Amino acid sequence: MAAERLVVIGGDAAGMSAASQARRLKGPDALEILAFERGHFTSYSACGIPYWVGGDVEARDDLIARTPEEHRERDIDLRMRTEVTELDVAGQRVKALDRESGKTYWTGFDKLVIATGARPVRPALPGMDAAGVHGVQTLDDGQALLDSLDALRSEGPRRAVVVGAGYIGVEMAEAMLKRGFEVTVLNRGEQPMATLDADMGRLVHEALDGLGITTVNGAAVTKILTGPDGRVTEVATDAGTYPADVVVLGIGVEPETGLARAAGLPVGPHGGLLTDLAMRVVGHDNIWAGGDCVEVLDLVAGRTRHVALGTHANKHGQVIGSNIGGGYGTFPGVVGTAVSKVCDLEIARTGLREKDARAVGLRYVTATIESTQRAGYYPGAKPMTVKMIAELRTGRLLGVQIVGREGSAKRVDVAAVALTAGMTVEQMTALDLGYAPPFSPVWDPVLVAARKTVAAVRGAES
Repeated sequence: MAAERLVVIGGDAAGMSAASQARRLKGPDALEILAFERGHFTSYSACGIPYWVGGDVEARDDLIARTPEEHRERDIDLRMRTEVTELDVAGQRVKALDRESGKTYWTGFDKLVIATGARPVRPALPGMDAAGVHGVQTLDDGQALLDSLDALRSEGPRRAVVVGAGYIGVEMAEAMLKRGFEVTVLNRGEQPMATLDADMGRLVHEALDGLGITTVNGAAVTKILTGPDGRVTEVATDAGTYPADVVVLGIGVEPETGLARAAGLPVGPHGGLLTDLAMRVVGHDNIWAGGDCVEVLDLVAGRTRHVALGTHANKHGQVIGSNIGGGYGTFPGVVGTAVSKVCDLEIARTGLREKDARAVGLRYVTATIESTQRAGYYPGAKPMTVKMIAELRTGRLLGVQIVGREGSAKRVDVAAVALTAGMTVEQMTALDLGYAPPFSPVWDPVLVAARKTVAAVRGAES
C-alpha cells in the first residue's frame, strides 16, 4: 500500500508538534509528511520574543526549539518560505507559493493539519504601515523591530510608543524600557490589562508609573504621523498626540483563518476554527486544526473562546499527531490561565472576570486580600494582592487574579487546578499547600483569599 500523505500548514508549535508526534507513531513507509512554513523560522517560542528584544534572551536562535534541518532528519519534508494560498477541501489538495522563486503548485493530501496561527491586530488607520511601526508575533517581526531600533540615532531622545496594554503591550513596554527608551503606553480601556478586572488593572497602572512608564488610559489611536522620510514621528489619539521614534503594536492578535474561511471551513464567534475534542475540524473527518487559529472551550464559562498561547498550541499538536498516527488523544478545554510580568511586577489570572461571569448569567461574590509572597518577617517579603470570584450560593470557584512581586504569579496554578476540578472556595481552604517562611506566610495568600470568599458567600446567603 502507498503511504498516506499528511500535509501540515504552519511550521511552528501546533503544526510541527503534530507532525513530530505523528512521525513517532508512524514511519515514512506508512505516512508521508509534508509541511509548509511561509516564514524563515520553525518551532520557536513566540512568547519569548519580548525578552529577546529586551535583551534578557541573548540570541534569536535561543528561542528556536528545532530547526528545519532537524525536522527533515526525522523524515518530515518541511518547505520553508512557502505559503499555502488556497485550500481545495473537496479535491483534497492545497496550492503552495514558493516565496523565493515565485513558483506555485498544487499538492494533494489524505490528511490535513491547519496550524496557521494568529496575526497581530493592526487597525486600518492612516500611517499604520509606516516605517517604524511594528507588530510582534513572529521571529521575523522581532528581527524587523530590532533592525529598526538599530537604525535609530544613538544620541538624543529615544521615544517608544506601545499601542495596547495587554500582555504583549506591557511586556514590550518593559523591553523598550530596557533598551533605554522613554516609553508611553496608549490604552483605550479604563485600566491596563483588560484581562483583569479594573480594580486589579489599577495596581498594574500604579506599578508602571513607578517604573517610569507613562500609561495613558482612554486613549484610542486615530492615526500615525510621519516625517518626510516616511518614518513615524508621532501617534495621534483622541486624547492627544505623543512623539515616537518607534511604535510597537500590542493590541492583541486574531486567528489567522482567511485560508480556512475561503475554503468554507467552520469558524466560531471569535474568528477561530471550530474543532471537536480530538481537534478535528467540525464536519471534516480528515482535517485537523490547532494552535492560535482555533477556538477552545472555556470550561468555566461553557463557551468557546480564542486563547493564543504556546502551551495550548503544543498540547493541540500532541493530540492531533496522536490521532493521525493511530493513537488517541483529546483536548477538553481551558480555564483561561495566563501569567506575565513587567520588570519585577508579576500579573496572573485564571477563570472568569466579573464581566465574564455576568455575560454567562452567573451570580457571584468577590473578595480581595492583601498579603505577602513570603512570611512577613522573612527578608524579601513584598506585597501581593489576590482577588477571588465565586458563584453565589454554591461557592464554586469562578476566577482568581493576582498582582504582586517575585513569587506571586505562579500561585495562580493552584487556582487553575481548583477550577479544573470544579472545587468550591470552602474546599480550597483545606488544601494542603507547601509552607516555609521563604516561600509563603503560614496561611498562603490563595488560602486567605478563599477564606474571605467563603465568608462573602455565607454573608450573601444571610
